[in-house]
Amino acid sequence: MCSAIDQATRLTTLAGASLRSSCAHPKGFRRSASFPRRDTTPPATKSFRSFFNSLRYACLLACGIALFASTAFAQIPVPSTPPPPSGQDVNAGKQGSSIKVDVNLVVLHTTVLDDRQRFADGLKSENFRGFEDKVEQKLSVFKREDVPVSMGLVIDNSGSMRDKRPRVNEAAITLVQASNPQDEAFVVNFNDDFYLDLDKDFTSSIPELKEALERIDSRGSTAMRDAILGSLDHLKKASKDKKVLLVVTDGEDNASRNSLEKMIREIQKTDTVIYTIGLLGQENKKEAKRARKVLEQISAASGGLAYFPENVDDVHNI
Repeated sequence: MCSAIDQATRLTTLAGASLRSSCAHPKGFRRSASFPRRDTTPPATKSFRSFFNSLRYACLLACGIALFASTAFAQIPVPSTPPPPSGQDVNAGKQGSSIKVDVNLVVLHTTVLDDRQRFADGLKSENFRGFEDKVEQKLSVFKREDVPVSMGLVIDNSGSMRDKRPRVNEAAITLVQASNPQDEAFVVNFNDDFYLDLDKDFTSSIPELKEALERIDSRGSTAMRDAILGSLDHLKKASKDKKVLLVVTDGEDNASRNSLEKMIREIQKTDTVIYTIGLLGQENKKEAKRARKVLEQISAASGGLAYFPENVDDVHNI
């Protein structure tokens, strides 16, 4: 594990897990009518760019760990054998062999934030220390780069989101347009159920993502937990090492078949970082408080962040 001196560090290095949920196109899916774009641009009340900087950049810490030769890690040479006589089966009488090799380099992706949840820039290798079984190791390689990601846009499509979706969609497209061209993404819309709204598993095409986001049929309830589990399952098909989910909702889950406890357990088993945006109204403060707590739990379990804008226009300011 690596830690930053005087910085708050988010690390996610857990292995993936199998899930039962899956994404599917809804039967008879109805596309919504187009929404007019607002003519005025709302004033920015805060700067939210730092929230998404952690989506775009990662420090790579490579801890060069010299593993001593042992039964588990030693490299065992395989003796060479002469080629078989002509016409003889090369596998005949072969008992098999194995190769074990040293693993001398451990790569850790990490995002570093300050105590105000802002992306920490300008860090150097001396700001980090790496440990293996409580023994400090040498940091052989340290670099910052724009790492391509596989990203899922998981958007609430329940009835209460009808007036909010156009602005959320604009913000999502802006985020994708500012991303690494090598990124791949997919869109999951959810209400009573959840749907993969692409004709393929992933795409880097802005028009295709825009079309998927605009399949708005805002109705019904909120099955957010099921949608997250299904999206995690879908990310098993991803081609990029770094995986991200961006979840946008405006309320409390009231339709999922999977429990909160199960969802948190499954999140902790994956290497996916989840960022949540809660567009929580104040009409029902108790419900908003519960929803906020859940979104914070989701992000914390994955090493991500939870964000709660004052209104939907603030999302567009991303």
